[in-house]
Amino acid sequence: MTDTPVQRYRAAVASGELKPDPIQELAAEKLASLAHALAGYSPGGGKKGWMARFGLGAKNDAPPPQGLYLYGGVGRGKSMLMNLFFDTAPVEKKERVHFHAFMRDIHAEIHRRRQLPMYQDEGDPIPGMADGIADNTTLLCLDEMEIRDIADAMIVGRLFQKLFERGVVVVTTSNRHPDDLYKHGLQRDRFLPFIAIIKEKLDLLELESAQDYRLGRLAGQTVYHTPLGPAADAALEAAWSRLTDDAKPEADFILVHGRRVEIPASAHHVARFSFDDLCRTALGPTDYLAIAAQFSTVIIADIPAMSEELKDAARRFVTLIDALYEHRTALVCAAAAAPHELYTGSEGGFEFARTASRLIEMQAADYIRQRHLG
Repeated sequence: MTDTPVQRYRAAVASGELKPDPIQELAAEKLASLAHALAGYSPGGGKKGWMARFGLGAKNDAPPPQGLYLYGGVGRGKSMLMNLFFDTAPVEKKERVHFHAFMRDIHAEIHRRRQLPMYQDEGDPIPGMADGIADNTTLLCLDEMEIRDIADAMIVGRLFQKLFERGVVVVTTSNRHPDDLYKHGLQRDRFLPFIAIIKEKLDLLELESAQDYRLGRLAGQTVYHTPLGPAADAALEAAWSRLTDDAKPEADFILVHGRRVEIPASAHHVARFSFDDLCRTALGPTDYLAIAAQFSTVIIADIPAMSEELKDAARRFVTLIDALYEHRTALVCAAAAAPHELYTGSEGGFEFARTASRLIEMQAADYIRQRHLG
C-alpha cells in the first residue's frame, strides 16, 4: 500500500501542518496496520446478504480484523487520525459518521420498522437493522462515541453485538475509556456487557499528550470581547471557526436527570450560547455542571451589564461561571463591560466580585492550557 495513514501523518508533520507527536504517530501506525488487514477482507469470506446469514456461499473461517477504539481528551487529534484512516482504508463499503447522528438515524429506523405489520406484535427490529448495515458496510467509523441515556445504552449494546457477529469492522473515537461510558447512568449494569464487547472486539489506544491541540488554538487569542457590537460578534464567529475547523453548528441537547437541556449550537465539543439561553432560562447548578463537563469550550454572546433588576440572571451567571471554572472549561465571550464593571447591584455584589476575578483568570494562558476536566 503506497498511501497509508502513517504516510499521510508523516507528510503532514514534514510540511509543518502538524507538530510531531509520538502517540499520534503510534495511532497512525496502528491504523495503517488495520488498513493493510482490511485489504481484500469481506465479512463472511465474500458471502453476501441472506447467503451469509444462512451459511451459504464461499467459506472463510478467518476472523475479521480487530477494530480500534481511540480515546483521550478533547483536542488530541482523534478526529484528524480518523480522517486519515477513512480516506486511505482500501474498503469499498465504508461509512464514517458522528456517533450522535448514527444513533439519531438508528432511533428513526427503529420507529419506522415498528410501524410495519411484521413488527406490530413486539417483533425485534434490531437484528434486521444489523443485517441491513452489514450488507452495506464492511468498515464503520464512528466519531465521538458518547452514551447519553438508557435508551441509547440498551440499543447500542444489542446492535453492536449483531454487527460484530456479522463481521463488521468498527473504528471509533471517544473522550472516555470504555469503562467510563454511561458512567453513573440509570440501570448501567445492563450496559456493562456492551463495554465487555468493546474491550474484546476493539484494540484500545489512549491518545494522551502533553498538548491539547484544540485549546492550543486559543493561545495568544483574546477570549473576552467588549463592548458588545459587530466587532465582538465577528470575534466570536472567528473563534468558532478556529476551534471547530469551520464546522457547521448543529443544535443538540444533553440529558440532566431525564430533562433535556438544549444546546443551540455545537460541534467538536464546543458549544455556543447567548446569555439569555443560559441565564434567562430555568437552568440550575446541575445543568451548568453538565454543560461544563460535556464541552471543553463554551462561547457566550451578548452578556449584558447587570444590576439588581437582573439579579436572578446575575445569580445564574455566577453559578455558570463557577461550573465552567471547576471543569477548566475554556470560555470565549462577548460582554457589555469589563468583568469588574458587569454588575453594579449591591445585593449579590460580593459573590459577583469573585465571578469577575474568575473571568479575568479564565483569560490567562495558564488557565487555557489546563486540561478540561470532563
